[in-house]
Amino acid sequence: MFVDQVSVYVKAGDGGNGLVAYRREKYVPKGGPAGGDGGNGSNVVFKVDEGLNTLMEFRYNRHFKGKRGENGMSKTQHGRNADPLVIPVPPGTTVIDEDTGEVIADLTKHEQEAVIVKGGRGGRGNTRFATPRNPAPDMAENGEPGQERNIKVELKLIADVGLVGFPSVGKSTLLSVVSAAKPKIADYHFTTLSPNLGVVDTQDSRSFVLADLPGLIEGASQGIGLGHQFLRHIERTRVILHVIDMAGTEGRDPYEDYKKINQELSDYDEKLMDRPQIIAANKMDMPNAQENLIQFKNELEDDIPVYKISALTKDGLRDLLFAIADKLETIPKYEKELEETDDTVVYRYQKEEDPFHITRDPDGAFVLYGQRIEKLFKMTDFQHDEAVQRFARQLRGMGVDKALREKGAQDGDVVRLLEYEFEFIE
Repeated sequence: MFVDQVSVYVKAGDGGNGLVAYRREKYVPKGGPAGGDGGNGSNVVFKVDEGLNTLMEFRYNRHFKGKRGENGMSKTQHGRNADPLVIPVPPGTTVIDEDTGEVIADLTKHEQEAVIVKGGRGGRGNTRFATPRNPAPDMAENGEPGQERNIKVELKLIADVGLVGFPSVGKSTLLSVVSAAKPKIADYHFTTLSPNLGVVDTQDSRSFVLADLPGLIEGASQGIGLGHQFLRHIERTRVILHVIDMAGTEGRDPYEDYKKINQELSDYDEKLMDRPQIIAANKMDMPNAQENLIQFKNELEDDIPVYKISALTKDGLRDLLFAIADKLETIPKYEKELEETDDTVVYRYQKEEDPFHITRDPDGAFVLYGQRIEKLFKMTDFQHDEAVQRFARQLRGMGVDKALREKGAQDGDVVRLLEYEFEFIE
């Protein structure tokens, strides 16, 4: 089964907790703090494996969670960092954040890697908090939570040539006779329900990858028929091979078919019209094909080469394949446009989120929420009084106390943060 679009939940590993510990050797007076830092949580990494050509691995596993880092240990020993969780994906995989629509990664080359979510850093042990005023602190940090995301993983096939055309014009037959691919062929529309890839070897020892894409119809770019599911696969082809039923066996006009398919490609992405095209006038062994071809060439305004073929009898295929191979030699392989060069690095502006927000529940309690304040809360070890006092100072420094007063909070009011409750004290 061909799978080219899935929704997945990914969660990086949390950092390990820091430790509160002290040196207690017999002959070391006033040993001091000796709590180690926690290890970093694992990143979730997508890595390209050119041996894959579908997202089938994601069909039955939609949740990926990295391991947390090891907790800090005594004698100032650092916890072990967790190994990254590496997930193989096929070339042409695009990763999109479902919540924001941001493109996180576009993976096209073998062994190319991208960190999808970052693991949390390890919490600091009490050794890190020692100061001349407080040489033996009784506090440590919990590990930072790892990032989590709902992502959409899309596959855009990386083929040299993409076959486009109306249903039943002979695309699957053409692929089957010029390569070892075995697509389903039948005398009805939409026989092909998923893209098929085949490697074509020409008689002069050149080769290229040919993709048979499901038949497009008018309105495909707006979601009609099957074409809208697979239009994305045309984006990375270097040449578009437009297969036309020149005999008009279903009563359609060949030139109208040509115009309608190009209109759908343009509506989907105007850049596709800059892609080199070659027209394969198929079914030339059928009646009326020669007359239709003459009329087609007279109506054709674009300077696009037209090759007469019959996929059934294999006539004209040699010249067509040579023309495709010649054209491919003049076109560079698909390369993603990078934003980083040796001289210039482009930085995207990201608006900084507010550290916290305040709302009220129906029972009158004040509710604190926000990414920064929630992360701070999760990294605080409330089993130690010094850590609690530090957390209170951090909230005051962020302006939480002042904001609560402005919202009308009074002494004794309930304040909620995640699933915990506190009392507001003046």
